[in-house]
Amino acid sequence: KRMRIVASGLATAGLVMAALAVGAPAAWAAVQDGEAGEAAAPAEPAPVHVLVRAERLIVRPGEVRENTSVLITDGRIVAIGPELAAPEGATVVEGPVVCAGFIDPWSALGMEEASRVDRGFSAATRAADGWNPYADEHLREEALRAGVTTIHLQGGSTAQLGGLGALVRIDPSLGEDALVLSDACLSATVGLSADGGFWGGVRAVDPFDRMQQIDRIFQNIATGQAYAESWAKYEKEIVEWEKAIAEKEAELEKDFKKAKKDREKDIEKAEEKDKEFKEKRYKEDRKPRRPKVDADKAVLARVASGEIPLVVEAHRASEIRGLLDALEAYKRVRLVIAGGTEALNQAERLAERGVTVIVWPALRGPSGNDEYEGHDLALAGELAEQGVRVLIGSGGREPAATRDLPLLAAGCVGNGLDRDAAFSALTIDAARALDVADRLGSVELGKDGELIVLTGEPLASATRVQYVISAGRVVVTPED
Repeated sequence: KRMRIVASGLATAGLVMAALAVGAPAAWAAVQDGEAGEAAAPAEPAPVHVLVRAERLIVRPGEVRENTSVLITDGRIVAIGPELAAPEGATVVEGPVVCAGFIDPWSALGMEEASRVDRGFSAATRAADGWNPYADEHLREEALRAGVTTIHLQGGSTAQLGGLGALVRIDPSLGEDALVLSDACLSATVGLSADGGFWGGVRAVDPFDRMQQIDRIFQNIATGQAYAESWAKYEKEIVEWEKAIAEKEAELEKDFKKAKKDREKDIEKAEEKDKEFKEKRYKEDRKPRRPKVDADKAVLARVASGEIPLVVEAHRASEIRGLLDALEAYKRVRLVIAGGTEALNQAERLAERGVTVIVWPALRGPSGNDEYEGHDLALAGELAEQGVRVLIGSGGREPAATRDLPLLAAGCVGNGLDRDAAFSALTIDAARALDVADRLGSVELGKDGELIVLTGEPLASATRVQYVISAGRVVVTPED
């Protein structure tokens, strides 16, 4: 304690001498007020500004503005206009065409291999827990240079229930801050060929087993629905019970004096008759029983209510038909089909029910997986012609495939898909399907700063990516 006092005295003396030496009355006043020893408040971090000037700004598919600038501050779009001034310290980027960054709705980039193929997942298992934000850095950089800024990841890709999908940014410098959503959807699979085991190769799933898989998916959803109903019933009953208890307490308090006198009389009578006095017991309504918390059922309840989508990888026409049949009993469930090799056979029903299909338009040679036998690069265009909303993904198998997403989309265009529809599939439609259209997929006020600057029209063969802005920072330049 003595050492602290001495040190404090020396420090004060030093300040006094300095104040006298330079004639600083303010410093002397600070010493007198005891303020000189206080640390200065830390300065607020300066905002990070990026100003993007575009000859053509594609706000969303079908909406284009000429000679328009976009100002991004601390990761959010705060201004859009023709003559925006660059704030002090802003990074300024210019280019011919600017649009929203591409989204891969079916990727494996950054997913740990063990988590990706794990068959032991349950509904509440999170892909985010098997995601490594530091893995495959060179593949992430290549994907960014292709214009892909955000991806959807799924663990347990061969599990019947694959748990909760994650939506992440792929910029390797963001680390764990790259996570956008940890509960983007619930995934499931139907009819995927299994490992052949000792004999090698693959083993097709029996048709009856495939139908049982569909039944189990919707039985699980029914369990989740019942779970939600039990909680809704409990919450209603507990409110009514608490109200009844409060009313009873108020009534007892009101009649307390009378009840006290009656009790005293009863005690006197009991003593006169030399009998034991027995207190009156008031019957209280039993408190409603709280349901047991179940994480898996809670996720399934969210699917049943339509809060999060259900993404099912299914390829054969019979599987897709079975899913649509089962869906009739669950009007709120938002189904997304991943793969959909034979989905064209059910296109009318898919369009009518509003089911989105994520196609994987990769070139595939002969394989032992019979679910891919009808694979056709024209599928995306043919489904779109029938009114089905189509997304384009890299297949969720190979981490390297995400960098090829624009090429896959261009391949769809070459096989009949309208270019605007392909662009929409990589931007706003993908954002809508994954419930992030309020943040991603278009260039609008308040949305995240996820933009790409191109030399020409998106998905054109001669177009190159010049700049990529992710999380409001320039992460790719022409020099990279």
